[in-house]
Amino acid sequence: MKDFINRVFDVRPDELPLVIILGFLLLGNDMARQTSGIVGISDFLDEGGINQILLVKGIDAVLIIVTSAISSLIVDRFDRVKLLRWTALTFALIFTLLWLISSIVPAWLSAAILFIMSQQQWLIFPLVFWVLANDIFRMAQAKRLFPVIGSWSFVGKILGIGIAFLPSLFVRLGLGSQEALTFEMVVAFNIGVYLVAVVLITVGLRKIKLRKTTQRDESLTKTLTEGADFLNRIASFRYLALAIVVLMVVDLTTEFRFLVVSKTTIPDVGDYKRFYSMYLLAAAIISFIIQSFLTSRIINKMELKNSFLIVPFVALAGVLVMIIWPGLATVVVAVLTLKIIRNTIDGTTRKSFQALVPAEFRGRVSLFMDNYLPALGTILGCTMAGGIIFVSILLQSSTYFYVYLGVAAIAALLQIWAIFKMRAVYDSSMLNWRLKRRQRRGLTGVMKKLDI
Repeated sequence: MKDFINRVFDVRPDELPLVIILGFLLLGNDMARQTSGIVGISDFLDEGGINQILLVKGIDAVLIIVTSAISSLIVDRFDRVKLLRWTALTFALIFTLLWLISSIVPAWLSAAILFIMSQQQWLIFPLVFWVLANDIFRMAQAKRLFPVIGSWSFVGKILGIGIAFLPSLFVRLGLGSQEALTFEMVVAFNIGVYLVAVVLITVGLRKIKLRKTTQRDESLTKTLTEGADFLNRIASFRYLALAIVVLMVVDLTTEFRFLVVSKTTIPDVGDYKRFYSMYLLAAAIISFIIQSFLTSRIINKMELKNSFLIVPFVALAGVLVMIIWPGLATVVVAVLTLKIIRNTIDGTTRKSFQALVPAEFRGRVSLFMDNYLPALGTILGCTMAGGIIFVSILLQSSTYFYVYLGVAAIAALLQIWAIFKMRAVYDSSMLNWRLKRRQRRGLTGVMKKLDI
C-alpha cells in the first residue's frame, strides 16, 4: 500500500503520517465551512429577508479587513503549531457561544453570525495552516506534497456539501424526521470538528521540527503602507488593483441578484438548502476539473497578461444575460460561470503574477490583492446596491434590479479598461527597480518557470 501511495501521489513512507494529519485538518475545516455557509445564508434569507443580506455581506467584508490586519501582525510572532491549535480551539469556543446565545437572540441574527463565521473559517484557518505547512516542509518537499495536501480541501468541500443532503436521505430511509440541515446540527458539527482538530494538532504535530524563520516585528501601519505603496508605484499592479475592486462589485451584485431570483422561486427553506447545496456542488466539481486539466494550458497558451482578460469579459457577458433574460436558469448559469472562472483561471493568473514580486514584499502585496481589495470591492458593491434598493422602495419601483445590474455592467466595462491598461504597461512595469531582483534572468525565463 505504501509503495502504491508513493508511486501515485509521490508521498514517501516517512511523510505519509504527517500528510494525512495535515490533510484531515484541511478537510475538516472545509467541511465545517461549507455547512456553515449553506445553512447560514439559507436561514438568513428565510428569517431576515433578501435585501438585508447586503448589510451582512458588508459587515463581513469589514471583518475580513480587520481579521486580515490582525492576522498579519500575529502570524509571525508565535509558534505556528500553538497558533493553529489556538485557532481551532477559538473556533470551537465561538461556535459553542453561538449555540448558547441562539435561544435568546433572533433567528435572523444567529443565521447572520453563522454565515459570517463561515467566511472567517475560509480566511483564518487556511492562513495559519499554510504558514505552518511552509515551515514544516523544505521547498522541494512543498512542491511535491502541497498539491496532495491541498486536494483534501476539495474533498472537504464535497463532503461538507453532501452533509446538507443527509437529513432528507435519513427521512427517506426512515431514520429521521428532519428533512433539512438545521442551525443546531451545523453548530454541533462545527464544535466537534474543531475539537477533533485540537486533538490532532496536539497529538499528531507535537514532535515535528519547524524550519527556523526570521520573525519581523512590524507595526500594522508599516505593513499596510508598504503593500499599498508597492501597488501604487508599479503601473501594472495599480491597474490590476482597480480591476480587482470593480470585479468584486460585479461579483457582489450578480450574486445578490442570484439570491433574489432563486429565493423568490424556491421559498421553502429546506428546498432552498438543497438547491444551494447543489449549486455549490456543481461549482466545486467543475472548478476542480478546470483547475486540474485546463487552467495551466489556457494560461500558457494565452500568456499571463492576456489571461487577465477572460474574467472581465465573462463578467460583462453574465450581467448582460441577466438583464436580457432575467429567469432562474440564466441567472444560475451566469453567476456559476463567473464564480468558476474567477476561482480557477483568474485566481491562478493573479497568484502567478504575484510570484513576480520580490519575497520581502510579496506577503504585503498578496494581503492587499487577496484580502483588502476584494473586501473593499464588496463594501462598494453593497453600498451601491443597497442605495439603489432604498431609493426604489421610496419610489415604489419594482424594476430597480435593472439599475444595479446596469451599474454592474459599467463596472465590468471599467474592469476591461483597467486590464487593457495593465497589458499596455506590462512590459515596462517589469523594468521597475522594485522587480529588478526578479529580472536578473530575464522576463521570459521567469514567466516560463512560474509554477501554475
